[in-house]
Amino acid sequence: MKVRKLGRTGLKVSNLCLGAMTFGAPDWGCDEATAKQIVDRFVDAGGNFIDTANVYSLGQSEAITGRVIKDKRHRVVLATKVVSPMGSGANDAGGSRKHILDAVDASLKRLGTDYIDLYQVHAYDFTTPLDETLRALDDCVRWGKVRYIGCSNYAGWELMKATALAREFNTARFDSLQPQYSLSCRYIEREHLPLCREEGIGVIPWGPLGGGLLSGKVRRGQAAPEGSRVTLNPATASIDDKTYNIIDTVISIAGELEATPSQIALAWVMRQPGVTSPIFGARTIEQLEDNIGAAQVNMDETHFQRLDEVSRLPEVYPYGNRERAAQLLKALNFEYA
Repeated sequence: MKVRKLGRTGLKVSNLCLGAMTFGAPDWGCDEATAKQIVDRFVDAGGNFIDTANVYSLGQSEAITGRVIKDKRHRVVLATKVVSPMGSGANDAGGSRKHILDAVDASLKRLGTDYIDLYQVHAYDFTTPLDETLRALDDCVRWGKVRYIGCSNYAGWELMKATALAREFNTARFDSLQPQYSLSCRYIEREHLPLCREEGIGVIPWGPLGGGLLSGKVRRGQAAPEGSRVTLNPATASIDDKTYNIIDTVISIAGELEATPSQIALAWVMRQPGVTSPIFGARTIEQLEDNIGAAQVNMDETHFQRLDEVSRLPEVYPYGNRERAAQLLKALNFEYA
């Protein structure tokens, strides 16, 4: 694996991020012994970026993550999240100052660490003023409990509003965005990715395998294997022709390159402009080995063109896209300095 800067910051992270959502998850996850094997192998392979959340298995993922990285904490960039419900109380969720300050201490205790490298707001909280959330997070940074902050699942306007408010109030700003992104879900290309490139915000997408749709386990005319997590994805119940065409193309290119479909899907995401590190999960060593193999896949331009053509978003801004702006500037004989 290679390392990349997280947005405009000086923080270096591996170009693949290990998601710990499977750690301690009942039925479809893995136990602590397997989690340790997965983390040890990931770090040995050059990975240093691990992402979890307080809500994953209601704290179990954080607790297991903290224990399995204990002897290598200094080598790991550790990310977790806040906002999702952690109880039934009125203040057990959200982006309020009370919940954030309570939650950060609880996460630090479960993780068994003095600091969190990247603390992310899991979703936008419409019930709390954004400046309250930002000021609470800024205090976490100033007190040394958190080193960088980010957000997840924000709309484009929400992220831009947060970025502008951080400038106005001189607080720590969101240095990363964790959105859904894959060949079967490219919506962030319309607003989020251009915004993040413009503002120097790192992008660490979740769901790069489309909830398992792009892993090769789902094929046209065939049922998904029993016991696979992909069967839990609601999208498998109503896959349209476009998605099947994407799957077929991924499988075809995988065969040509002697790779797996998962590696092709991951390699496509990790090479998109503005993307820092796609997040993948693993519940077995075999799945981990498969996914980290994406870093070694060498697709040429024709492969990317085929994947782009079969998965491209429909045009929705016929009067405001960059191509029309470029045509206008050309007509005015405008040149960038």
